[in-house]
Amino acid sequence: MRSILLHIHDDPCLDARIQVAFDLARTFDGHVTCLQVLPYEFGVPGDIYGNMALQLNPILRENAENLATTVKTRLAREDVPWDWVLDDGLAQLRLKVHAGLSDVVVMGACAEPFGQTSYSDVAAEVVTGARTPVMLVPEKCTTFDPSVPAVVAWNGSPEASRALRAAVPVLQRSSAVHLLSVIEEKRSEFDLPAIEGARYLARHGIEATMVELPQSSGGIRDTLMHAAHSREAGLIVMGAYGHSRLRERILGGVSRSMITDPELPILLCH
Repeated sequence: MRSILLHIHDDPCLDARIQVAFDLARTFDGHVTCLQVLPYEFGVPGDIYGNMALQLNPILRENAENLATTVKTRLAREDVPWDWVLDDGLAQLRLKVHAGLSDVVVMGACAEPFGQTSYSDVAAEVVTGARTPVMLVPEKCTTFDPSVPAVVAWNGSPEASRALRAAVPVLQRSSAVHLLSVIEEKRSEFDLPAIEGARYLARHGIEATMVELPQSSGGIRDTLMHAAHSREAGLIVMGAYGHSRLRERILGGVSRSMITDPELPILLCH
């Protein structure tokens, strides 16, 4: 994980994800690319909404410039190489483009100010649209220590397998790795057993403990979070959106519940 893409946006999770991104860079002798995205400049004469957008654009750009100045001043004190990219467009689209040559995208778990959800819609879009793992960072995270225990939410799905592969560099530095499988009534015939995940990690020199967990009354999210805290984990690794995002939005789902106000950093892969 030497090429790290960091989403720069003025939200409550910014400080936390900056810290995690640079902790990752120090661990892997990496480089951080800070991506700040501004909305398109647009407006249609005679269109009240277009005129409003034109009036707001200078304010948005001034706020963005102030944020960039503040963050760059802070980053000047870091001992990690970094660069700054300013791009126009929709954040989720530009992040997916720049994720193409990144090893991990570091994003915040905070919901967008005017979003319709209680989680970050932008992060969810990047997780499902990019072929790059996303490190989702909660607001209260003050540091990331890769040597602490890590847990893998394992259900044997293709998404979980991709997340496991993506997490190998981090898991190799963890003091303990636990493959957590929540007992569910229905499993797909294509799901791999936990022993296959443990064997894969063993080939990379990682000894993993397999744990089967009965589902608590609070559901899979509460079961996984309780298990992670009881093992003093500093990271959760999981596959995301085995079902469509639309289905999860309507019916609910594990991915949506996990990325809503997470208590630990989560490494996600679709």
